[in-house]
Amino acid sequence: MKVIIGTKIGMTQIIGEDGLVTPVTILQAGPITATQIKTVETDGYNAVQFGYGQGKNLSKSVTGHVKKASVTPKILKEFRTDSAADLKVGDSISVEAFELGDKVTVTGTSKGKGFAGTVKRWNFQESRNTHGFKGDIRKVGSIGSMYPQKVFKGKRMPGRMGHDQVTVKNLIVAYIDKENNLLGLKGAVPGPKKGIVTVEGKE
Repeated sequence: MKVIIGTKIGMTQIIGEDGLVTPVTILQAGPITATQIKTVETDGYNAVQFGYGQGKNLSKSVTGHVKKASVTPKILKEFRTDSAADLKVGDSISVEAFELGDKVTVTGTSKGKGFAGTVKRWNFQESRNTHGFKGDIRKVGSIGSMYPQKVFKGKRMPGRMGHDQVTVKNLIVAYIDKENNLLGLKGAVPGPKKGIVTVEGKE
């Protein structure tokens, strides 16, 4: 399986042999340990659950769940797969599963922006800054007619912005450090520094 869980370290640049500069995001990736194997016969679908990091103060239920894998993970994540026949509980996957040039899908939690208005959240235009506006140039204004006397769901209005699950496809593996478990992906990865991300490659 070409999957791994990692922590976002930050962005940097790498210079290739041809002199081209490539922006990359560095991840502290893996190793991850298989803590549960799910099959169609027992669970209704095929998947593998992996543990990542070093957790503490685990509940008794989680401690018992991961006891067979001999780990105390900070993060547990599940990946759907049809090729888990060669994996057993306790097996590990590291950055060695990836190769330079692999296209991967990265999922993370975007940066939280807090409560934001419509100008920042939805790219609304400001109102005219002329006589009579009293400085209310960033307010929403009218949001609809009298009928049907309600606000439709999904109306673009002020509210909480960011801190959503974001998936970026077709990022390219541009750097691998097997000794330090580092993975460099060309381009930007969602989330802040120290954010947890999952990386999935095509088999």
